[in-house]
Amino acid sequence: MTKPQSISITKPVSKDLPEEKFNELEAFIDGLKTTKGALVEILHKAQQIFGYLPRDVQLYVARKLGIPGAEVFGVVSFYSYFTTKPGGKHTISVCMGTACFVRGADKILERLKEKLGIKSNEVTEDGLFALKDIRCVGACGLAPVVMVDDKVYGRVKEEDLDDIINHYRNN
Repeated sequence: MTKPQSISITKPVSKDLPEEKFNELEAFIDGLKTTKGALVEILHKAQQIFGYLPRDVQLYVARKLGIPGAEVFGVVSFYSYFTTKPGGKHTISVCMGTACFVRGADKILERLKEKLGIKSNEVTEDGLFALKDIRCVGACGLAPVVMVDDKVYGRVKEEDLDDIINHYRNN
């Protein structure tokens, strides 16, 4: 696995997996000086491009690198950063660190589950929101903290949730 070969590999194109995204991934892989030891880097790029790592993308990477699909799947399933399910357009993360938990983050999370109609690590039916509980944001002075994508909301109260959700629903 030194320099990637510029071989043509059939791309499993669909509405969710357009050819342009495979072309972008292929250009990234072909642009590497070597693919030796680069599987995790390539998977990070693939997830950035596609938003997740479905089976077809994993198999494409395996074929492109000339390695078994099981090896790629093993790496994807080992690292919690990688996901095989599509995420929501917006990710709502509730900090469950000690400071946030003590200040009611568990109640915030439960209310979000009710309002969105999903559990943690699920996506709403319309694909607009994914909900996650995370360990610590590092903004303990603002507890409880809710993040939507990269925006941090501090000292969140249950009555703030409708405004936060509606801001992203309407944009």
